[in-house]
Amino acid sequence: MAGGQREPGRTVTSKVLAILGAFDAAHPQLTLTDLARRSGLPLSTAHRLAAELERWQALSRAPDGRLRVGLRLWELGQLAPGSLRELAHPWLQELFVSTGENVHLAVRDGLEVLYVDKVYGRRAVPIVSRVGGRLPMHPTGVGKALLAHEEDWFVRAYLARELERPTPRTIIEPGRLARELASVRAQGYALTCEEMTLGSCSAAAPILVDGRPAAALGIVLSSRRVRELSRLVEPLLAAAAGVAAACANPQ
Repeated sequence: MAGGQREPGRTVTSKVLAILGAFDAAHPQLTLTDLARRSGLPLSTAHRLAAELERWQALSRAPDGRLRVGLRLWELGQLAPGSLRELAHPWLQELFVSTGENVHLAVRDGLEVLYVDKVYGRRAVPIVSRVGGRLPMHPTGVGKALLAHEEDWFVRAYLARELERPTPRTIIEPGRLARELASVRAQGYALTCEEMTLGSCSAAAPILVDGRPAAALGIVLSSRRVRELSRLVEPLLAAAAGVAAACANPQ
């Protein structure tokens, strides 16, 4: 019998998409067993589809035999519209050169921030964000900068959830978080200290286009240097304003 008949309601396309969707920033490489589990497919189906995708170079094998996204998908990904990233990247580079600190760009996707670009150096503090990765909004500087400028109904719905607490310093009390978001909105930038990762602090500014938060620009450094965040706010705001202007008037 065909795979679709063994699993009513699931087309071949949905199964292939489930295979590809099993990979993310936290799971860039998977064993076949893990791939089957994460895709919700029988091991035999996952094996057959993975082999076809591997032949097409949509998947490839790591040296240890685990599966990973292949070059063919990367090639196709480069064809996707990326005007925001393209417009913002020079500003990220300039901010990194002027500060020497890690800089990243994020957008809101549902209840999370999705990191779409990053510029960093060997001597800058390691950070948890990675391009293509997702994190909760409330513990991150870029997430707070975005959340503070969302519509009231969205903020209320977000705060009504049970909020994740990645570290003991993460603010999860709805009232306290609402007051902080109001401060972020008033001052134009967000500051965090060890709310997402112990040892790191951040400053972030929203990129507002026609009054709406299109993205957020963040800068991260060691929490030992938290007092230095204040000197980074001005260049951060200038870079965010530059990106916003470029998005509003693309050449």
